[in-house]
Amino acid sequence: MEKGKFIVFEGLDGSGKGTQINLLVEEMKKRGRRVYQTAEPTESSTGGMIRDALAGFVKRDEYELSALFLADRIFHNVNPKNGIAQFLERGIDVVCDRYYYSSFAYQGIDADLDWVMGLNLGCKEIIRPDLCIFLDVDIDSCDERIEKNRFSREIYENKETQRMVRNRFFEVFKKLKDSENIKIVNAAREIQEVFSDIVKIYETI
Repeated sequence: MEKGKFIVFEGLDGSGKGTQINLLVEEMKKRGRRVYQTAEPTESSTGGMIRDALAGFVKRDEYELSALFLADRIFHNVNPKNGIAQFLERGIDVVCDRYYYSSFAYQGIDADLDWVMGLNLGCKEIIRPDLCIFLDVDIDSCDERIEKNRFSREIYENKETQRMVRNRFFEVFKKLKDSENIKIVNAAREIQEVFSDIVKIYETI
Protein backbone atom coordinates (compact mmCIF):
# COMPACT_ATOMS: atom_id res chain seq x y z
CA MET A 1 0.00 0.00 0.00
CA GLU A 2 1.23 3.47 -0.89
CA LYS A 3 1.97 5.54 2.20
CA GLY A 4 -0.02 8.69 2.79
CA LYS A 5 1.45 12.14 2.26
CA PHE A 6 2.28 14.34 5.24
CA ILE A 7 1.65 18.06 4.66
CA VAL A 8 2.31 20.80 7.22
CA PHE A 9 1.07 24.40 7.13
CA GLU A 10 3.04 27.09 8.93
CA GLY A 11 2.72 30.85 9.26
CA LEU A 12 2.42 33.69 11.71
CA ASP A 13 -0.65 33.97 13.90
CA GLY A 14 -3.33 35.46 11.68
CA SER A 15 -1.77 34.28 8.41
CA GLY A 16 -4.87 32.34 7.32
CA LYS A 17 -3.67 28.78 7.87
CA GLY A 18 -7.04 27.48 9.01
CA THR A 19 -8.84 28.76 5.92
CA GLN A 20 -6.29 27.37 3.47
CA ILE A 21 -6.04 24.03 5.28
CA ASN A 22 -9.81 23.56 5.06
CA LEU A 23 -9.80 24.40 1.36
CA LEU A 24 -6.94 22.01 0.59
CA VAL A 25 -8.44 19.15 2.60
CA GLU A 26 -11.71 19.48 0.69
CA GLU A 27 -9.83 19.57 -2.61
CA MET A 28 -7.85 16.46 -1.68
CA LYS A 29 -11.05 14.60 -0.80
CA LYS A 30 -12.60 15.60 -4.12
CA ARG A 31 -9.61 13.97 -5.79
CA GLY A 32 -10.31 10.73 -3.99
CA ARG A 33 -7.72 11.02 -1.25
CA ARG A 34 -8.40 9.93 2.31
CA VAL A 35 -7.32 12.76 4.60
CA TYR A 36 -6.84 13.22 8.35
CA GLN A 37 -6.73 16.85 9.51
CA THR A 38 -4.87 17.65 12.73
CA ALA A 39 -3.02 20.40 14.60
CA GLU A 40 -0.45 21.14 17.27
CA PRO A 41 -0.59 21.37 20.18
CA THR A 42 -2.74 18.24 20.33
CA GLU A 43 -5.72 17.51 22.57
CA SER A 44 -3.53 15.42 24.89
CA SER A 45 -2.90 16.33 28.53
CA THR A 46 0.50 17.72 27.49
CA GLY A 47 -1.20 19.75 24.77
CA GLY A 48 -3.48 21.20 27.43
CA MET A 49 -0.47 22.28 29.49
CA ILE A 50 0.94 24.00 26.40
CA ARG A 51 -2.32 25.81 25.63
CA ASP A 52 -2.53 27.06 29.22
CA ALA A 53 0.98 28.48 28.84
CA LEU A 54 0.23 30.06 25.45
CA ALA A 55 -2.91 31.68 26.90
CA GLY A 56 -0.83 33.12 29.74
CA PHE A 57 -2.52 31.12 32.51
CA VAL A 58 0.74 29.41 33.49
CA LYS A 59 4.18 30.93 33.04
CA ARG A 60 6.81 28.63 31.51
CA ASP A 61 10.19 29.50 30.04
CA GLU A 62 11.07 28.65 26.44
CA TYR A 63 13.15 25.59 27.36
CA GLU A 64 10.27 24.11 29.32
CA LEU A 65 7.85 24.92 26.49
CA SER A 66 10.24 23.35 23.97
CA ALA A 67 10.31 20.14 26.01
CA LEU A 68 6.53 20.09 26.35
CA PHE A 69 6.08 20.57 22.61
CA LEU A 70 8.57 17.76 21.99
CA ALA A 71 6.66 15.38 24.26
CA ASP A 72 3.34 16.35 22.68
CA ARG A 73 4.81 15.95 19.17
CA ILE A 74 6.11 12.45 19.91
CA PHE A 75 2.66 11.51 21.18
CA HIS A 76 1.14 13.10 18.07
CA ASN A 77 3.28 10.83 15.91
CA VAL A 78 3.14 7.50 17.71
CA ASN A 79 -0.13 7.17 19.60
CA PRO A 80 -2.05 4.17 18.21
CA LYS A 81 -5.50 5.79 18.11
CA ASN A 82 -4.92 8.91 16.02
CA GLY A 83 -1.17 9.21 15.62
CA ILE A 84 0.33 10.55 12.40
CA ALA A 85 2.43 7.43 11.76
CA GLN A 86 -0.45 4.96 11.73
CA PHE A 87 -2.51 7.11 9.34
CA LEU A 88 0.39 7.42 6.90
CA GLU A 89 1.05 3.66 7.04
CA ARG A 90 -2.62 3.04 6.14
CA GLY A 91 -2.33 5.25 3.07
CA ILE A 92 -4.18 8.18 4.62
CA ASP A 93 -2.83 11.69 4.00
CA VAL A 94 -2.23 13.91 7.03
CA VAL A 95 -2.57 17.71 6.94
CA CYS A 96 -1.27 19.40 10.09
CA ASP A 97 -1.63 22.98 11.33
CA ARG A 98 1.84 23.71 12.79
CA TYR A 99 4.67 21.28 13.46
CA TYR A 100 8.28 21.45 14.58
CA TYR A 101 9.00 24.51 12.41
CA SER A 102 6.85 26.51 14.85
CA SER A 103 8.91 25.26 17.78
CA PHE A 104 12.05 26.41 16.00
CA ALA A 105 10.60 29.84 15.22
CA TYR A 106 8.73 30.58 18.45
CA GLN A 107 10.70 28.84 21.21
CA GLY A 108 13.87 29.41 19.18
CA ILE A 109 13.70 33.13 19.91
CA ASP A 110 14.77 32.82 23.55
CA ALA A 111 15.88 29.18 23.79
CA ASP A 112 18.99 28.04 21.92
CA LEU A 113 17.81 27.41 18.34
CA ASP A 114 20.24 24.59 17.60
CA TRP A 115 19.17 22.85 20.81
CA VAL A 116 15.47 23.08 19.90
CA MET A 117 16.15 21.86 16.38
CA GLY A 118 18.33 19.00 17.60
CA LEU A 119 15.62 17.78 19.99
CA ASN A 120 13.14 17.39 17.16
CA LEU A 121 15.24 16.50 14.14
CA GLY A 122 17.25 14.00 16.14
CA CYS A 123 14.19 12.12 17.42
CA LYS A 124 13.45 9.04 15.30
CA GLU A 125 9.79 9.02 16.37
CA ILE A 126 9.15 12.43 14.80
CA ILE A 127 8.31 12.05 11.11
CA ARG A 128 9.63 14.52 8.54
CA PRO A 129 6.85 16.06 6.40
CA ASP A 130 6.65 15.53 2.65
CA LEU A 131 5.80 19.21 2.28
CA CYS A 132 5.74 22.34 4.44
CA ILE A 133 3.74 25.31 3.13
CA PHE A 134 4.54 28.61 4.82
CA LEU A 135 1.91 31.32 4.42
CA ASP A 136 3.76 34.62 4.42
CA VAL A 137 1.77 37.69 5.45
CA ASP A 138 3.12 41.04 6.65
CA ILE A 139 3.08 41.72 10.37
CA ASP A 140 0.52 44.55 10.24
CA SER A 141 -2.01 42.47 8.28
CA CYS A 142 -1.64 39.55 10.69
CA ASP A 143 -2.14 41.87 13.65
CA GLU A 144 -5.29 43.33 12.09
CA ARG A 145 -6.70 39.83 11.53
CA ILE A 146 -5.95 38.82 15.12
CA GLU A 147 -7.62 41.98 16.45
CA LYS A 148 -10.68 41.37 14.31
CA ASN A 149 -11.12 37.63 14.94
CA ARG A 150 -9.91 36.92 18.48
CA PHE A 151 -11.49 37.67 21.84
CA SER A 152 -8.07 37.57 23.52
CA ARG A 153 -4.44 37.28 22.48
CA GLU A 154 -1.93 34.56 23.28
CA ILE A 155 1.52 35.38 24.66
CA TYR A 156 3.21 35.55 21.24
CA GLU A 157 0.46 37.54 19.51
CA ASN A 158 2.00 41.00 19.45
CA LYS A 159 3.79 42.82 16.66
CA GLU A 160 7.27 42.85 18.20
CA THR A 161 7.26 39.10 18.90
CA GLN A 162 5.70 38.24 15.53
CA ARG A 163 8.42 40.22 13.76
CA MET A 164 11.09 38.18 15.55
CA VAL A 165 9.20 34.96 14.84
CA ARG A 166 8.98 35.72 11.12
CA ASN A 167 12.71 36.40 10.97
CA ARG A 168 13.39 33.16 12.82
CA PHE A 169 11.18 31.19 10.44
CA PHE A 170 13.25 32.36 7.49
CA GLU A 171 16.49 31.61 9.33
CA VAL A 172 15.21 28.09 9.97
CA PHE A 173 14.12 27.62 6.36
CA LYS A 174 17.60 28.61 5.22
CA LYS A 175 19.13 26.01 7.53
CA LEU A 176 16.75 23.33 6.23
CA LYS A 177 16.71 24.23 2.53
CA ASP A 178 18.76 21.21 1.46
CA SER A 179 16.95 18.64 3.61
CA GLU A 180 13.25 19.60 3.61
CA ASN A 181 10.58 20.48 1.04
CA ILE A 182 9.52 23.97 2.17
CA LYS A 183 7.46 26.27 -0.05
CA ILE A 184 6.75 29.91 0.79
CA VAL A 185 3.44 31.35 -0.45
CA ASN A 186 2.50 35.03 -0.50
CA ALA A 187 -0.73 34.85 1.52
CA ALA A 188 -1.40 38.61 1.59
CA ARG A 189 -3.75 38.18 -1.40
CA GLU A 190 -7.30 37.09 -2.07
CA ILE A 191 -8.10 33.68 -0.58
CA GLN A 192 -8.67 31.98 -3.95
CA GLU A 193 -5.43 33.37 -5.40
CA VAL A 194 -3.49 31.93 -2.48
CA PHE A 195 -5.33 28.63 -2.72
CA SER A 196 -4.58 28.35 -6.44
CA ASP A 197 -0.84 28.51 -5.70
CA ILE A 198 -1.21 25.98 -2.89
CA VAL A 199 -2.95 23.49 -5.19
CA LYS A 200 -0.11 23.79 -7.72
CA ILE A 201 2.42 23.09 -4.96
CA TYR A 202 0.37 20.17 -3.64
CA GLU A 203 0.31 18.61 -7.10
CA THR A 204 4.12 18.39 -7.08
CA ILE A 205 3.96 15.66 -4.39
